[in-house]
Amino acid sequence: MAPRETSSVVLFLETVCQCLSVQAVKMGRLSSLRGQLDVTTGLVSTGPLPPSVNSTTCPQWDALYPRKYGQLERDLDFYYTTPDFQMKAFMLLGLAVRAPTESFDDNGSVGKDPMWDTFRELHDVLEEEFPLIYKTLKVTKVNTHGLVFHWQGSTEGKPYILAAHQDVVPVEPSTVGQWKHAPFSGFYDGTWIWGRGSRDDKCNLISQLITVDNLLRGGFHPERTLVLAYGFDEEAKGTEGAGNIAAYLEKTYGRDSFALILDEGDIRRTVMLSSPSLCVRGCGHSSVPPEHTSIGLLSRLITAIEDNPHEPRLTRSGTQFAATQCKAAYAPPYSDYLRQLTAEALFNNSALQQLQEGLLRLDPVYAAMLGTTQAVDLIEGGVKVNALPERAAAVVNHRIAEHSSVGELQEHLVDVLSPIASKYDLTLNAFGKVIISGMSGQVTLTDAYGTSLEPAPTTVNAQGPCSPLYNTSSVVVAPSLVMDTRYYRNLTKHIIRMNPFFDDDGYNEAHTINEAFRGNALVEVVRFYTKFILNVDESDLL
Repeated sequence: MAPRETSSVVLFLETVCQCLSVQAVKMGRLSSLRGQLDVTTGLVSTGPLPPSVNSTTCPQWDALYPRKYGQLERDLDFYYTTPDFQMKAFMLLGLAVRAPTESFDDNGSVGKDPMWDTFRELHDVLEEEFPLIYKTLKVTKVNTHGLVFHWQGSTEGKPYILAAHQDVVPVEPSTVGQWKHAPFSGFYDGTWIWGRGSRDDKCNLISQLITVDNLLRGGFHPERTLVLAYGFDEEAKGTEGAGNIAAYLEKTYGRDSFALILDEGDIRRTVMLSSPSLCVRGCGHSSVPPEHTSIGLLSRLITAIEDNPHEPRLTRSGTQFAATQCKAAYAPPYSDYLRQLTAEALFNNSALQQLQEGLLRLDPVYAAMLGTTQAVDLIEGGVKVNALPERAAAVVNHRIAEHSSVGELQEHLVDVLSPIASKYDLTLNAFGKVIISGMSGQVTLTDAYGTSLEPAPTTVNAQGPCSPLYNTSSVVVAPSLVMDTRYYRNLTKHIIRMNPFFDDDGYNEAHTINEAFRGNALVEVVRFYTKFILNVDESDLL
């Protein structure tokens, strides 16, 4: 009797956790409202609250303006309007974009994989274009390509971190011809700076360095130490870059030694990332195939996962509920009905459920904001026609909701995949525990990269850690959720993630064809970091 065909399925799990992001809602740059609930009075008005009117459910604080270096701030504010400055800034971002610092999911270790060598090109650009920074600040390279700049302060006040990443999402070779300008051209057409990384995240990195360079030239001497931390594999696993930088900073400064960390964010990404990977193994010649090949079984498992999405849930204790209160008070195009529900949902459970349903109808993105998402991003299997696939694999990315957990996701996957395993007589080994025993193969659920983390504590949207964000009277600050600065969790309790620009400052999505960043927005980003650094430096709230 011929040996029985068997298949093996492996499901790997990775999680990345949550922290506070900040939405900077600029009046006039977002859609106008037909009506607005003034939560200070409980009355419905005919428009959004202006930033000058405070909301009890979305409290704002007075804008901060530098005192000690107020004249320097005003001088730089004027300088940033000059054509000479702006063209130089556009040129600097273009030079950074031209260094093709792609990071791939399958990159090997630094020192062993030559794919990392492109980062030397970017480092050469930075050292050549920012000589004063390299001369004045202490520059440390961590794991060869990670960059840490230390700007020593004159006092013992807690230091703070501005973070960004050097790497970019790879450009799919087959799409190069679809770009308006070459993906690593850094071309400025009079409006946009074109190229991969122009929006994510070299605009932040270059803006921070431009800011520090101009503050140095203006005679600014910080009282509070500033650290610039630039990882180089954020678009992959983060272990080579931010993981090593975090360990270095904790060893150098100590645990919980920083007042705050400001890192990139995205006002639309609101749930967290995990990466289950799914593999099916089998063998044989396709002239006498089994009833279900490895690829066939893999397809059934993927279908089961997609057919059983996670249920969204709006909770009063969640960050998204607080964000909804702010949006209803100040900015988004809510109907009068939704704004009224937003107020009633503070104390009425029926209104809370109706608000959740209304938000889901308003915009499909709320399904991602309120629940764990899942997306099958990668799949592979087989090596040639007429040979049964020995291995088939898929990667399913999950973004774990704030109210959920790694354990809840694992339980969900076990519940969804158990019937498939039973039907096809497969053993189900879930995270080290055999759930079902079978004779035709094995399904194994395990951590993909050994990086599973529970959702991070939420940074409080309070006047202390968030006060430096209030550097203009025309901006409302609201909480949100994004991917966590996970490796820096031991360094501070205050991790704030935001991009100081707006959605329409990008020509297209960050990871797609025709990524480009608006030139005028780059100037505003530099202006933001200038005010932020000066405000943090003299703040007595941190």
